[in-house]
Amino acid sequence: MNEWPTNRLGSLPIVRAGMDESADAFIRLALERRGTGGRPFYSTSANGQVIALCEHDANFRSITRQADQIHADGMSVVLFSRLSSTEPLPERVATTDLVHAVAERAAKTGVSFYFLGASEEVNAGAVENITKAYPGLRFAGRCNGYFDREEEDAVVEAINAAAPDILWIGFGVPLEQQFVVRNIDRLHNVGLIKTAGGLFDFLAGSKIRAPQWMQKLGLEWLFRMFLEPRRLAIRYLTSNPVAIYAMLRSMGKRS
Repeated sequence: MNEWPTNRLGSLPIVRAGMDESADAFIRLALERRGTGGRPFYSTSANGQVIALCEHDANFRSITRQADQIHADGMSVVLFSRLSSTEPLPERVATTDLVHAVAERAAKTGVSFYFLGASEEVNAGAVENITKAYPGLRFAGRCNGYFDREEEDAVVEAINAAAPDILWIGFGVPLEQQFVVRNIDRLHNVGLIKTAGGLFDFLAGSKIRAPQWMQKLGLEWLFRMFLEPRRLAIRYLTSNPVAIYAMLRSMGKRS
């Protein structure tokens, strides 16, 4: 992560880079690694839930810190950096927004995508919708996330055979991070890996984003909780206090 400076929030070094800068870098890094047969560049994201999980689970913390880059995919992380640092994070780099910024550039540069994760219906719908939105965007392949560990080798082989420039993995936390760490050294025909959480559901239209005004005010979490109160209320009530404590404790520490 030495290309950009970072801010330590909780136990994680969060990259101090904005949306356009990040999207430009994805294209450049993917093209630099095309055909080299080396280790892919690995980018993941952190929100309050991820920071809290890192506090509770040393193994998950170790796995997350193996990423080459960690984006702030939570407005609470950005807001806290503004309160705790003279050089705060410039903005939230949500994966649901980043994919569009990268797709727009990829369609112009010939950078290929691969979507791995979600159900067959959602995965197919996500690919269909984003290729309609960005004519010229090339997909090297796609695969749903419903496979057993015994089938993982075959999935890795299929991805290598497809040789995508950017592999988006949407298994959710922590499964997607675990998959990457297990397989990153074998994914030698991939340029860049980005963990994507529930991205494919939003692209397919099975889940909707908050209105723009709520996103700008950092209230997308409230909108999501309104839509899924039983699942998300418990998560926010249990993870947010832990995340806030972790970020307070990290003030003044280096990454």
